[in-house]
Amino acid sequence: MNRFFNSFLLTISVLVVNSVCAQTYETLKYADFEHWTVRHIKESKIFGGNVKTLYLPGPTDTIDKNEPFNYSKTKWGTSNAYAVVAGLTKTSTNLTPDKGPSGLCAKLETKYASCKVIGIDINVLAAGSVYLGELIEPIKGVSDPYSNMDWGIPFTKRPKAFVMDYKAFIQNSGKLTKGTTFRHTTFAGYDPSEVVVILQNRWEDEKGNIHAKRVGTAIYHIDKSTNGWKTDFRMPIIYGDRSVYPQYEEYMGLRSSGYTMLYAKNSRGKVVPIHEDEWGTPDTPVTHLIVSVTSGSCGAFIGELGNTLWIDNLRLEY
Repeated sequence: MNRFFNSFLLTISVLVVNSVCAQTYETLKYADFEHWTVRHIKESKIFGGNVKTLYLPGPTDTIDKNEPFNYSKTKWGTSNAYAVVAGLTKTSTNLTPDKGPSGLCAKLETKYASCKVIGIDINVLAAGSVYLGELIEPIKGVSDPYSNMDWGIPFTKRPKAFVMDYKAFIQNSGKLTKGTTFRHTTFAGYDPSEVVVILQNRWEDEKGNIHAKRVGTAIYHIDKSTNGWKTDFRMPIIYGDRSVYPQYEEYMGLRSSGYTMLYAKNSRGKVVPIHEDEWGTPDTPVTHLIVSVTSGSCGAFIGELGNTLWIDNLRLEY
C-alpha cells in the first residue's frame, strides 16, 4: 500500500513539474527597456528654439536631426511627439527611461506639454504611452491624434497570457482635466492607467478599408497606486467572444468607434481606421498583435494630471 501511495505521489509530482516547466516566455524585443534611442530635436524659434530630447525603446543610438524616425529599427511607437505644424517644429515628451527593479524601465506620465509663444503659455494635456506600431511623423495637426498612429504588428502565435512588471501612482482625485491649446476645463471622473493586448484577424477590402475580427483579448485597468513594484503580473488572454465571459467590462469590447478606434496603414500606405467588426472564434487564425500601455484611458487631451505608471519586462506566456 505504501509503495503504491509513494508511486502515486511521485507521478503527481512529475506531472506538476512538467506542467510548470512547460511554460515558456517571450520577452518582446526592447520591452525590457534596457536599450533606448535618444533623439535631439531643435524646436522653432517661436517656441524658444531649444533642443528637446525624445526617447523610444529601441537600439542604443543618438540621433541629432529633425527627421522622422525609421521604425525598421524597432516596433515600439510612443506618445513622444515630433510635430511640424504650419512649418513650426514642436515636441512633447511624457515617456522616459527610469530606474527599474533591475536596470532600466519605462516611465509614463500624464502631464502637460508646455511652451510659451509671444509671452502666452500654451499647455496641451497628454498621457504617456508605448505601443507596438509606429507614430507617423512628423505630426501635422492635433484634430485627430490617433490617426497618426499605426497600431499593431504582423503576428500569428497564440500566447496564453501577457506578463509584465509595473508600479503605479494613481491619484483617484475624482477630477479630470481637458487641456487643448488655449482651453482648459475640469470635470468629475477617474482616469485609470490601461494595458491593452489584442489579437486580431485582419483583412483589407477592395477600397483599402481594413477590417478585423477580435480573436484574443487581455485588457486591464490599473486604478490604484501600488506599494512598490508588482512583478510577474499576469493577464490571461481570452480567445473568442470576451463579452460572454465573467468580469467583462465595457472597455474590453470591440474598438470600432470614438476614441477607442484604432488605425493602421493599408496596402497603399494610407493610414485608415481598423474596423473591428465582430468577435472571432477561439479557432480564428491570428494575423496581428496589438500591445499598448498608457498612463491614462480617457482619450486624447483628457486625463488626471500627475498619474504615473512605470513598466518593465513586457512578455508573452505560452
